[in-house]
Amino acid sequence: MMIYSITGAFISILVLALLFSMFKVLREYERGVVYFLGRFQEVKGPGLVILIPVIQQMVRVDLRTIVLDVPTQDLITRDNVSVKVNAVVYFRVVDPQMAINNVESYFEATSQLSQTTLRSVLGQHELDELLAERDRLNKDIQVILDKQTDNWGIKIATVEVKHVDLDDSMIRALAKQAEAERVRRAKVIHATGEFEASEKLQQAAMILSKAPNAMQLRYMQTLTEIANEKTSTIIFPMPIDLLDNLKEIVKQKNTN
Repeated sequence: MMIYSITGAFISILVLALLFSMFKVLREYERGVVYFLGRFQEVKGPGLVILIPVIQQMVRVDLRTIVLDVPTQDLITRDNVSVKVNAVVYFRVVDPQMAINNVESYFEATSQLSQTTLRSVLGQHELDELLAERDRLNKDIQVILDKQTDNWGIKIATVEVKHVDLDDSMIRALAKQAEAERVRRAKVIHATGEFEASEKLQQAAMILSKAPNAMQLRYMQTLTEIANEKTSTIIFPMPIDLLDNLKEIVKQKNTN
């Protein structure tokens, strides 16, 4: 009798365990890929899911956005500069059936594909493009990854290149380049200012040549400005035309 009671208790526990395993609860962001005797049957969830023990199995899939930190990658740009780049990839599962049936581990596969794509895409551009056009490069990487993971039921939402690390020698070279660029801009601005000033002086000379009396007014204004400064020495420019007139007067007297 004792053996029968132990056997009955064991069978009862086994039946309760099987009944308990029949019921699965999936959260709002979860889906269950159900297999019937090893063959895909359907995708269930969210909510309560009832499975036939042993005959049916279920694999849970999380539909929330996954943040994938791409490890630092060593690459050489098109202009032969060695840099280290890391990035972050945001993706999510949009088709649980394809994510489970078409790839062994969609997370690991997406991670490896992100690393190789990051190296191949950024290696086709020069360092200046990598530093100045990061938004465009992020978009290019995102489009390539999204196209390649489409068969896995994965949607690549965003790709962001976080850091671009350079060697100390390259940092010093870039600093020298930036300094030389600032000096060049300063010289160009100075030359442009001299050119514009010469144009204005030429226009002023043409206006004064049309009205000789305007020069005398300009002399008087200059004297007024000098007097306000309380200087002991005043330099008064003598017009060239006045000297010419004096020469003509002296010449006429000598002739007479």
